[in-house]
Amino acid sequence: MAESLLLDHVTKRFGNGAVALDEVSLTVEPGTFLVLLGPSGSGKTTLVRSVAGIERITSGRVAVGGRVVADARSHLQPEHRRLAMVFQDYALWPHLSALDNVAFALRRHKLTAAERRARASRMLERVGLGQLAARYPSELSGGEQQRVALARALVGETGLILCDEPLSNLDADLRERMRIEISALVRESGSTAVYITHDQAEAFALADRVGVLSDGRVVQLGAPEHVYSHPATPFVARFTGLAAELRVRTGHAAAGEQTEVELASGAGTRAICARAIAPLEPGEALLAVRPSAAGLCHPDSPECQARGEVADVAFRGRGYELVVDLPGGGTVAGIVTTERARRGERVGLTFSGTGCLVFAEAAAAAAHRP
Repeated sequence: MAESLLLDHVTKRFGNGAVALDEVSLTVEPGTFLVLLGPSGSGKTTLVRSVAGIERITSGRVAVGGRVVADARSHLQPEHRRLAMVFQDYALWPHLSALDNVAFALRRHKLTAAERRARASRMLERVGLGQLAARYPSELSGGEQQRVALARALVGETGLILCDEPLSNLDADLRERMRIEISALVRESGSTAVYITHDQAEAFALADRVGVLSDGRVVQLGAPEHVYSHPATPFVARFTGLAAELRVRTGHAAAGEQTEVELASGAGTRAICARAIAPLEPGEALLAVRPSAAGLCHPDSPECQARGEVADVAFRGRGYELVVDLPGGGTVAGIVTTERARRGERVGLTFSGTGCLVFAEAAAAAAHRP
């Protein structure tokens, strides 16, 4: 049965005074796949370890399935929290076979040894490792070890599964295949999942809801589509994928309104249509450009909105990916074209309004603060 999860003003301070979590509050409904996205040091690992009971919180409250498992006075041990965890480094017992590693998760269930091994064997079959049940972790590849770790988390049929960057040690192709398997198996189990990563593509591919963390705070929480199209801050926009951050001049605009902006560098040839994230006053602002919004054109064509010079070209299989420097400052990356361009070539750029977002002057200043 899927469990709900509640964090109520959870703070975690370490002995040196560092604040890893700063009054984090969030609710995860039963059966939800929540992905917490953030850079190193944002607090995402501390958060999931605090939910698991590996870390003691300093203040606030953590509840699993409506039952308080941690607050300022009490701390329930991990084995009593009705949850399972999949670690980045697999955390398998080296002296146990794959089968016994999975069966170990059932040791507190009222089952005979034969029943535990039978359930473990069925779970290994589900993750495609039935034929490798007798092998030890040292005899398995990284992907196979992660499948064993996933089977161990699923076999106990807990209502909450925590995943601490489980794919970060795998190569790109295996990471994508394991992502699909984790998504399918966790959803098939019906469990609630909290999954942490620093990879934006991985987060959006897995999540029912995405939470973005920065400096120990959840700065935005919502559906992946909403977080991507309506980032609350330049940090959220940047961390969920940008081709460019450009200084612009803007006039009055209401939040959510389409408005026209001009590049402050003087590299622009025509105004760019963009959506105001918050109310705008006349003056300088920050234009955030999603990768899909930047396109290439002839520098003298009527649709050209800015001119620049090709700084880098990389073949990506689906085409050539360009980096273009603008005169007076600013760079636009991730522009895809089917024809190779020359480094140093003069090109024109177009910008689609649906992928251009404008942040007010205060946000622009904060985004560029050291």
